[in-house]
Amino acid sequence: MRILFIICSLGSGGMERRLTELLKRLRLISDIEFELVLMSYEVHYKEIFDLGVKIHFVERNSRKDMFMFGNLFRLFRDYAPDIVHCWDSMTAVYSAPLCRLLRIKLVNGMVTNSPRKYKILNKNWIRAKLTFPFSDYIVGNSAAGLKAYGSPDGKSRVIYNGFDFARIAKIIPEEIMRDQLKITTRYVIGMVATFSAKKDYPTYFMAARKLLEEGNDVTFLAIGTGTDSPGSVNYIDDQYSRNFRLLGNRSEIESYINIMDICVLSTYTEGISNSVIEYMAMAKPVVATDGGGTNELVDEGKTGFLIGPSDHNALASRLQSLLNDPELRKQMGTAGVQRIREEFSIERMVSNYLELYKSLCN
Repeated sequence: MRILFIICSLGSGGMERRLTELLKRLRLISDIEFELVLMSYEVHYKEIFDLGVKIHFVERNSRKDMFMFGNLFRLFRDYAPDIVHCWDSMTAVYSAPLCRLLRIKLVNGMVTNSPRKYKILNKNWIRAKLTFPFSDYIVGNSAAGLKAYGSPDGKSRVIYNGFDFARIAKIIPEEIMRDQLKITTRYVIGMVATFSAKKDYPTYFMAARKLLEEGNDVTFLAIGTGTDSPGSVNYIDDQYSRNFRLLGNRSEIESYINIMDICVLSTYTEGISNSVIEYMAMAKPVVATDGGGTNELVDEGKTGFLIGPSDHNALASRLQSLLNDPELRKQMGTAGVQRIREEFSIERMVSNYLELYKSLCN
C-alpha cells in the first residue's frame, strides 16, 4: 500500500502533531510505504526528519499559486500512490481534482474543528463544498465537526486523536519546572492554546483575575503561539502580573501540564482538542467550553466541567470549586486517564486509520 500525505506545514498545532504521531507508527508497518508533501518549510515537529521518510517541499509562491497544480500533478503522477491523504482545506483544494484526474483515492482530512455556524463565504466552508464530492472519505476528528461541515454520511468517518503515553516518561520533575518558572504559589492553573481569534483567552484571563481578587494563591500559565505577544500581555493587570506566566510556544508540553493542578480550555470552536487529551492523559481535571468535539471528550462531572461560551463567572466558579476540593481533583484526573486509555490512545487512532486505508485499497 502506497500513501502520499500532504499538509500545508508541520507547525505546532494539534493537526500537525496528529500527523507526525501517525507517521511514526506507520513506518513500523512493513506493507505500507509513504512519502510526505509539505507546502511550507515550517517544521515544529523536528522528529519527522528522523523517520527516514522522503519529504517533498513544494512551496507556494503566493496564496493563489496556480503553478502548484502542475507541480503537484507531476509529483502525484510520478509517485503513483494508492491513496492521497490531505490534512487541511488548502491541500484538499489542490488534491481533489488531481486525484480525480489520476484516479487516486482521496482521504480528505480537512475537518479538524467544529464551528457553531458558518457564513456562506467562509473559505473553509467553500473548500468543503468544493472538495467533498471528489473525496472517497472525509475524516473528521469529531462527529460534531463532520456535522457542522455537512459531510455526507456515506463518506464520513470519525477518527479521534490519539495520545502516546510514552511521552509521559520524558517529563521534567515538578520541582525543577516550578523553579525554572519561579512559581511559589500553592496552586497552578494553565491553558495550552494558541493566542488567536479561535481561542477565548479573554475569558480565561478574566476568570483568573476574579480568582486572584478573591485571594486565591494561584499562578496562571498561558502556553502556545502568541501567548507572550503584546496583545496577550495587555489583558494582564500590573497588580497581578506576578501571578501570570505568558510562555509563548514551548516544546515538551507534558512537563508544563504536569505542574498544573487544574487545566483550562476556553474556546469559541473546537474539534477534538489535543490540549484536553494531554490534560486528561496527565491526570488533570479539566474545565472547558461546552460545544463541538469537546463534548465527545470531556465527560461532564466525571473528568471535568463544561461551561457556556465566554462565561468567565462560570469558569471562575468551577475553578474555585476544584481548588477547594483536592479529592474531586484527584477523582476527575483518574477518570480522565482511564478515558484516554480506552477511547483516545495512539494505538486506537492508528488502527482506525489503517482500517480506513485498507478498505480503500480493497
